[in-house]
Amino acid sequence: MKVPGLCLIVTASLLAAARGDLSLVQKIEGSSSVSQITIKLKGDKARVEVTPQLTTIVDCKSGDMVSLMNAQKKFLRISADKSRAIAELASKYSGNAAAADEKPALKPTGRKEMIYGYEAEEYLRESPSLKEHYWIALGYPDSAAIVKQLQAIVPVAWNKLAKGILDFQNLPGLPLRTTIKTEGKEITSTITSIKQDALSEAEFSVPKDFQELKIPNLQDLFSGKTSGPIKP
Repeated sequence: MKVPGLCLIVTASLLAAARGDLSLVQKIEGSSSVSQITIKLKGDKARVEVTPQLTTIVDCKSGDMVSLMNAQKKFLRISADKSRAIAELASKYSGNAAAADEKPALKPTGRKEMIYGYEAEEYLRESPSLKEHYWIALGYPDSAAIVKQLQAIVPVAWNKLAKGILDFQNLPGLPLRTTIKTEGKEITSTITSIKQDALSEAEFSVPKDFQELKIPNLQDLFSGKTSGPIKP
């Protein structure tokens, strides 16, 4: 799975009231391009660190996004409307447009496993194109509060697009491990660290020495017609 697809998975389904700061690290297995994802939440802002080269900052209230290309010291500012259009086009060109409307039920399987010292129960949600396994630790400290915070990663403006994808709003507790199987591929995400320490506002802002780039035509971007580097 490519990085944009992982971003959609990781940033899939959130909106919450006032909350404290949260940092969460996930180990990713089954992807050749991404091995770890760090999610940081502060108020209505989310910071998703996919690789050392790519960071995404999301305004969970408006749906606006900023993608930081750290090595190049460049950034792309993407409005909620453009974010929605990107997701729709990605779905269209990948042939998964129908998947956005799928909303299968989440069911317990009865299987249990110890993960990092916590008992986790397996829940399954599947459709013709997608199968999701959640290992949920109901006894994890502050589990319900953490899940509510994670419900903020996908802004309310994206709710329709998030259908069928990691919907934290329907989970009874914290998923310490999640496995997604689709199109013959399998990706497993395991939470390895959770912290509730205070975070700096600077982590949710564009660095002053970064230069803004302009996003290319979306149709050309996904149809492969865009040529050459993106220029400011």
